[in-house]
Amino acid sequence: MQVERWDVFEVSVNGPRDGNPFTEQNIRGTFEGKNETVTVNGFYDGDGVYKVRFMPSFEGEYTYKTTGSFPEAEASGAFTVTPAGEGNHGPVRVAYTYHFAYEDGTPYYSVGTTCYVWPHQAEEVRQKTLQELSKGYFNKMRFCVFPKHYIHNFKDPVTFPYEGTPVDSSGLTEENFSYDSDFSGNSWDFTRFNPEHFRRVEQAILELRDRGIEADLIVMHPYDRWGFSDMGRQADDLYWKYCIARFSAYRNLWWSLANEYDLMKAKTLADWEHYADLLCQLDPYNHLRSVHNCEPFYDFTRPWITHCSMQRQDLYRHVEYTEDYRIRYGKPVVWDEIAYEGNIDMGWGNISGQELTRRFWEASLRGGYAGHGETYIDPEDDILWWSHGGQLHGDSPARIKFLHQILTETPGLGLKRGPGAFDEVVGIPDSKVFTDCYEIHYYGFGRPSFRDFIKNDGASYQVDVIDTWDMTVTDAGVHSGKFRVQLPGKEYIAVRLRRV
Repeated sequence: MQVERWDVFEVSVNGPRDGNPFTEQNIRGTFEGKNETVTVNGFYDGDGVYKVRFMPSFEGEYTYKTTGSFPEAEASGAFTVTPAGEGNHGPVRVAYTYHFAYEDGTPYYSVGTTCYVWPHQAEEVRQKTLQELSKGYFNKMRFCVFPKHYIHNFKDPVTFPYEGTPVDSSGLTEENFSYDSDFSGNSWDFTRFNPEHFRRVEQAILELRDRGIEADLIVMHPYDRWGFSDMGRQADDLYWKYCIARFSAYRNLWWSLANEYDLMKAKTLADWEHYADLLCQLDPYNHLRSVHNCEPFYDFTRPWITHCSMQRQDLYRHVEYTEDYRIRYGKPVVWDEIAYEGNIDMGWGNISGQELTRRFWEASLRGGYAGHGETYIDPEDDILWWSHGGQLHGDSPARIKFLHQILTETPGLGLKRGPGAFDEVVGIPDSKVFTDCYEIHYYGFGRPSFRDFIKNDGASYQVDVIDTWDMTVTDAGVHSGKFRVQLPGKEYIAVRLRRV
């Protein structure tokens, strides 16, 4: 048997179906190679099948042994871990304090998007989503394990995470939507998972992996009419352990404890710290971990948090604070929600493509990373990308892809804010080695027709004029000393200087 480095090796055995296998049975496995020994919990996948999954971090020969509460759980064997294939760079890790890199050292520049419940949609919608993702606009996607109840989200998902019966929602509309509605008609057994629901999440993780996209998995959220946001500590623990056992072995996984944790009024700070403790204990691969806010930020200085997953707190200033939050928290700053390109009747979902693109550039040049969302109303089927996926309608995705290409040309692992005039944002490599050889000057909504530069270091610089909206890079020649760069006098222009 063979498996690629950082891919999933799975052991599957048959076992008891009687009673409640989710709570009455258990299985775990130990995987040993020359450089590591890892023990993980397995899970019940329904129909009498139990599985244990492992992600090897090294090449070479491995052995495994599984044990459990039933005789058939006893299994052993060997397998070979081969070199990683094309496009397989391993999990993403924090690098150089404020940035990211894959485990093989390849820099990773996050340009994310949000599609909260795309795995839970009909197959036609899912396929449209995958077609858009295949265009390479994004390399991270936020989405939920649980279904979502909110405006434009009244249809039941294709599957539910538990055995049981949901409340009748056939009369829900945008006009009568209220969180005060009586949803007491739900009937769930929180001790019996529906494996098919979790298989859909796994399928989504793999489909993203095959497109070079990180799966930023939101484990909990407040937008709920089914009772999943308030199941109680015992049910929560069972759910968390099941998710960790099923999903941890996927290399492109990130953990988001919650979307807008502060709106989940049934949870306390002690609950969130408890879930984080479970993650740290049971995920042997140390995947990236964070928790997302609506209003107050979580305390991102907590040692278990690997990066800041932020939503803006102010209508006007947000990504402009990126360098301040880098200093405050000492971790990568990821703006996962800075308002969405769209036209809905909500202030968080009706900015222009130009404005969202500007926010991406501002965040990037200040040393952080930004996330996309789209909320254009579709009058025919009410499918909005931000929640369901489907088809993209906006102007920003292509510009975000263009920005990502510019970022990949950065010397080192990422940018930080450098010195510049009051009317520009200057990004320079966040590295002592490359600081003086590369810089990008961004003018945002300013429209200068020229800009003067002074370089007294005796070096020559290749100058490029970047139109971040029209997505062009114009060679402005090689210059040294004092020189003037002619500009088109329009918005969203940047000038890049690279020492020859």
